[in-house]
Amino acid sequence: MTINTNIAAQNAAANLQTNQTMLSKSLARLSSGSKIVNPADDAAGMAVSTRLDAQVNRITAAQNNVGDATSFSQTQDGYLQKMGKALDRMSELSILSQDVTKTDSDRSLYNQEFTMLSQFVTDTGSKTFNGVPLFDGTNLNVNVDSEGNTFTMAGVDLSATAYTDATSSTIDTAANAAAALSKITAAITQMSQDRATVGVSQARLNYTSDQLSISKENLMSASSQIKDVDVAEESTQFAKENILVQASTAMLAQANSQPQSVLKLLQQ
Repeated sequence: MTINTNIAAQNAAANLQTNQTMLSKSLARLSSGSKIVNPADDAAGMAVSTRLDAQVNRITAAQNNVGDATSFSQTQDGYLQKMGKALDRMSELSILSQDVTKTDSDRSLYNQEFTMLSQFVTDTGSKTFNGVPLFDGTNLNVNVDSEGNTFTMAGVDLSATAYTDATSSTIDTAANAAAALSKITAAITQMSQDRATVGVSQARLNYTSDQLSISKENLMSASSQIKDVDVAEESTQFAKENILVQASTAMLAQANSQPQSVLKLLQQ
C-alpha cells in the first residue's frame, strides 16, 4: 500500500479523460449533424464526401443552365406561335384579295392589314432573351452535366429567305396576292419546321433536367452515407459515454480516497 503513487487513481483519471473525449466527439456530432467533425475522424471519407459535394454543386449549376435554356426555348416557341397566327391571317388575306368581286380599293384595305402583319413578323426576328438574340440562327451549347459536356441547341433564323420573301410581298392587286400566297405558304412551312426544331430542343432539355435530378439525388445520398450522422445510433453512443464519464468520475473519487486507509495502520 503506497501514498505517493496511486496507480488506481491514475488509471481512473486516464479512463475519465478518454471517456470525456469520446463524449465531446459524440456531442459535436449530434450538434453538427455530421460524423466527420474534423479530418482526423475519417480522412478518406472526408476527401470522398468533399468531391461528391463539389460534384453536386456543379450539377446544380448545370440544372440552372438547363432551366435557363428551357426558358429560352419556350420563349422562342411562344414568339413562333404568335408569328404563325400572323402568317395564317396573311394567307387568309391573300385569298380574300383574289376575290373577283373586290376592287383594287378593297384590296388596298386588305393590304394595309397585310403590311402591318408583315412588319410584326419582321420585328419578331429582332427579339432577344436577356440580351441573347432569339432568332439569329446561332446554335447554342448548353451544359448537360457536371463535367462541362454540352448539347447543341439548334438556332432558328427568321431572316431566312422563306420569311423575307413573305414579308416583302403585297396583296394590293389580284396578281400580287396570288404570288404572295405562294410565298406565305412557304413561310408557314418553314415556321412549322422551326417550331419542330425548337420542340426537339425542349424535349432534350427536359430529359437532361430529369437526368441531372436523378444524378444529384444519388450523389447526395452517397455523400450523406459518408458524412451525415445517424442520430439514433449516435444518441445511444452519447448516452453510453455520458454514463462512463459519470462512472469514471465516481471511481476516480474512490481511488483518491484509498490512501486514506493508510491512516488506520498508522493509528494502531
